[in-house]
Amino acid sequence: MAKKAVATLQKGAGKGYAKVIKMVKSEKTGAYSFKEEVVPNDDVKNYFKK
Repeated sequence: MAKKAVATLQKGAGKGYAKVIKMVKSEKTGAYSFKEEVVPNDDVKNYFKK
């Protein structure tokens, strides 16, 4: 019974947004870090062009 409840709650969630992860290099140390953001699906390409 619990599985059906979880499946119905997740059905419509998050359809208009995407989680994007970008790798950014630090100027001081040269090490890489990751930046995570949730952006609308229409702005994903623009996010990576920055």
